[in-house]
Amino acid sequence: MIGVGKVLLVDDEPTLVATLDYNLRRDGHEVVIARDGLAAVEQARATKPDVILLDVMLPKLDGFEACRAIRRFSDAAILLLTARDAEIDKVVGLEIGADDYITKPFSMREVLARVKAHIRRGARVAPPGPVNEDAIVVGSISIDLPVRVVTRNGARIQMKPRVFDLLAFLIRNRGQVVTRDQLLDRVWGYAYDGGTRTVDVHVRWLRESLEDDPASPRLIQTVRGVGYRLAG
Repeated sequence: MIGVGKVLLVDDEPTLVATLDYNLRRDGHEVVIARDGLAAVEQARATKPDVILLDVMLPKLDGFEACRAIRRFSDAAILLLTARDAEIDKVVGLEIGADDYITKPFSMREVLARVKAHIRRGARVAPPGPVNEDAIVVGSISIDLPVRVVTRNGARIQMKPRVFDLLAFLIRNRGQVVTRDQLLDRVWGYAYDGGTRTVDVHVRWLRESLEDDPASPRLIQTVRGVGYRLAG
C-alpha cells in the first residue's frame, strides 16, 4: 500500500508512545518501539525502518547523537520530535542528518501526514538502472526526473528524496530566481515550522553532491537576500 511502511518510534513518554503506536498501526504501519537513544540505534540497525520518529530528549543517548549515529548506516527518513522550538535546535538537527522536525505539542493528523509523505518520497527512489537518453544534461550532470536518477560524469549520485525534490524544482524553474519561502511551499509541500534555514541546509547538501567546489558554486547560485537560481 502506498504511503505505508515500517516506523521506528523512539520516545520515553509512555502515554505519547501508546498514542502514537495506536494511530500509526491504525494507519497501516508496522511499528517498532525504542525508549532510549542507544536502543534507537540498535533497533534502526536491526529492523531497517522506513521512517524514524525520534524524540530529542532521551535517556542514555540524546536524540541528536542518536540521529548522528543512525545516519552513518541508514537512509531512513528521520523526524525529530521535541518540545524545544528554538530555530538553532532545528538547524542542528538538519545539520546532523534529520529530514524533518515536529514541535510538541503536535496534532496526530500532522504526524501521520508527515510520516506518509516521507514514506512516499522514499518509495519514489528508483533502483539502479540505465539513465534515460532524454534526461536533462547540465554540464557533467545528468538528471532523469521520471525515474529520479542523477549522475555526474557517468557515476550515479545517491540523494535523499527531499534533496532530489529540491533539485527537480530548481530544474523546472531553471534560470529563474526562487525564494526560500517558495521552496518551502513547493518542495516541502505542507506547513513546515522549521524556518527557511532548512532550505539553506538542503541547498548545501545539493551543492556538495553536484558542484566541483561547493564553497564557490557555479550551478546552484545564491541570489543574496532573495533565494536561489539554477544556472541556465
